[in-house]
Amino acid sequence: MSAVLQTYELTKAFGSKLAVDHVNMTIERGDIYGFIGKNGAGKTTLMRLVLNLALPTSGRIDLFGAAPTMESRQRIGSLVETPGYYKNCSARENLLRFAMLYGADIREVDGILNQIGLAGTENKKVGKFSLGMKQRLGIGIALLNHPEFIILDEPINGLDPAGIQEIRNLILFLNKERGTTFLISSHLLDELSKIATRFGIINNGKLVEEIRSCDIDERDGSRTRFVVSDPASAARILAEFAGSENILVRDYAVTVMNRQKDVAAMNRLLVEAGIGVSGITHENGGLESYFMKRIGG
Repeated sequence: MSAVLQTYELTKAFGSKLAVDHVNMTIERGDIYGFIGKNGAGKTTLMRLVLNLALPTSGRIDLFGAAPTMESRQRIGSLVETPGYYKNCSARENLLRFAMLYGADIREVDGILNQIGLAGTENKKVGKFSLGMKQRLGIGIALLNHPEFIILDEPINGLDPAGIQEIRNLILFLNKERGTTFLISSHLLDELSKIATRFGIINNGKLVEEIRSCDIDERDGSRTRFVVSDPASAARILAEFAGSENILVRDYAVTVMNRQKDVAAMNRLLVEAGIGVSGITHENGGLESYFMKRIGG
């Protein structure tokens, strides 16, 4: 896969503070890249740098494999800062106006309204919209011109559970059906974990790690709990297989850390040793747990 975005030692200083500190980021075509960090970690500043809304102090940005140009920036949609909505106009009128400004096809506006769940709001002025409705409209504006790469800063902020699900499904549809690449920041890590294919963790302006979502469970203390008839014997058998440092015995359960892929093999060892297994459960530490460990929380 080719990279949609690469940064090289990208740095943004505000006085003596480095808001973005020598960041080397890579987002491949087709990624849904979850960008996570505490408030003030540098997420929004980096997005602004990529979108040319702020100028870097040093470092370099490549878009679609080359230095940014007017043409390559037109291949990007974004919701990073609240657009200057026409408050006395409806959502449809806003999309029509932005479509004309962007040179987009105005015939697609009604389809976008349906996608973002704002169809049927023709009589409501945007100035009367809730925060969630404004978020939806901002995403709709980002979809104009069929961008190849979409950057979203807290796109589900203010949405109710149904709205969150609709936006999640829209992102997955665009990614799978159109191949759209996403860079998304969110504090709702559980929601982000449902869609992201890769994550970048930023802390105090530094990119701590980039990691595939499928690798997080293996590194984050995923654990399998066996309820057995003879915990002491089961613990000895599983310790030989997985290492004693990964075994925890409590009551009639033996917990094995970080061996999710070996559950069938471990169960077979117990059964062959004549140990009754009455229950097997698997738990993941999850994205939030992994995130807190990586930033020292």
